[in-house]
Amino acid sequence: MEPSAIIAAVLSVVNTSRLIVHLFQNQMQRNRARRQRKLREDMNSERGTDLSQSTGPRPVEIMVAMGHVDPVERRFWARETSTDWWDRIVLQVWDESQWLRNFRMRKGTFLELCELLSPALKRQDTRMRAALTIQKRVAIALWKLATPDSYWSVANQFGVGKSTVGVAVMQVAHAIVDLLLSKVVTLGDVQVIIDGFSAMGFPNCGGAIDGTHIPILGPDHQGSQYINRKGYFSMVLQALVDHKGRFTNINVGWPGKVHDARVFKNSGLFRWLQQGVYFPDRKITVGDVEMPIVILGDPAYPLMPWLMKPYTGALDTEKELFNYRLSKCRMV
Repeated sequence: MEPSAIIAAVLSVVNTSRLIVHLFQNQMQRNRARRQRKLREDMNSERGTDLSQSTGPRPVEIMVAMGHVDPVERRFWARETSTDWWDRIVLQVWDESQWLRNFRMRKGTFLELCELLSPALKRQDTRMRAALTIQKRVAIALWKLATPDSYWSVANQFGVGKSTVGVAVMQVAHAIVDLLLSKVVTLGDVQVIIDGFSAMGFPNCGGAIDGTHIPILGPDHQGSQYINRKGYFSMVLQALVDHKGRFTNINVGWPGKVHDARVFKNSGLFRWLQQGVYFPDRKITVGDVEMPIVILGDPAYPLMPWLMKPYTGALDTEKELFNYRLSKCRMV
C-alpha cells in the first residue's frame, strides 16, 4: 500500500474516532442533564463528577453514539407511579363507611393512630427522594393487614414499590408493638368488666377466652406443624377479651396444629390465673359455693375453678340456661 494511502486511512480512522467521541460526549451530556432534571439537584462541576470522565464507554453507549441503536434515557427508579388515589381520593373524598370497610377503622381513629406511632415512624427526606409520610405508611400497612390483597396489588394501589409495602408493614407492626401494645392490651378496670358481663347475664366474670388462626405462608421447615384442622397454614392467636370485645391479654406464635387447650396451659395467663394473681381476690357466693372471678371458654378449654365452660351431653333446663348465658357473653 502506498504511503499516501496509509496516511489517508489513518486520517479517516482518526476523524471517525473524533466523530464518535464527539457524539458520545454530547449524548452523555444530554443524559446527565436529564438526570439532573429528574432528581431536581443543582449539581455543579466542583461537587459532581462527570460520568463520561469517571467511567469508560460501554459497547451499547458507543453504538448509540454511532447511531446503530436509538438512545434510551437511563432510569434511576424502576418505574413511575401515581399517588393521586391516596392523596386526592382516599384522604379527601372517602366517607366513614369506606374507611371502615377498607381500613377497619374510621378516619379519625386512623389519624389518631398515626399521631401515636409518629415517634417511631418519622423519617427524613434525602437528596434522592422524599420519604413516605407517616399517614401513607400506616395506611399501606393497615390495607395489607385488613385485606387479602397481594404485595403487588397494594403497591399498585398506593403508587409505591412492592418492597416498600413489605418495609412499611414491618415498620408499622414494630411501632405498634413497641409503643402501643402495653397500653392498649391491658386489663383495665376489673369492676367495670365484671359489671358489663353481669349485665349480659353472667356474674363475677372477668373475660372471655378463645383462639383464632392467623393465616401464614407455609414455612420451609416443619411445615406440617402449621397446618390447622381446617387445612391451611396458620399461627394461633389466643385472646382474652372484656365485655366490649377489647383485648385484655394475648398470646401468639404457636403453630396452627397445636390445640387451643395446649396453648392456654403453656401461656402466662394460665399461670397467673392458677396462682390467683391476675384478677383481684373478689369472691361472691352462688348458692352455697364461693365463686372467684372467672373467665369463660368453649368446650376445648379445661374446666377450672376460675374457668367456666358449657355443659355437654343431655341438658336440663338449668344447664341449657347456663350454656345460653355463657354463649351470649362469649359472643361479645
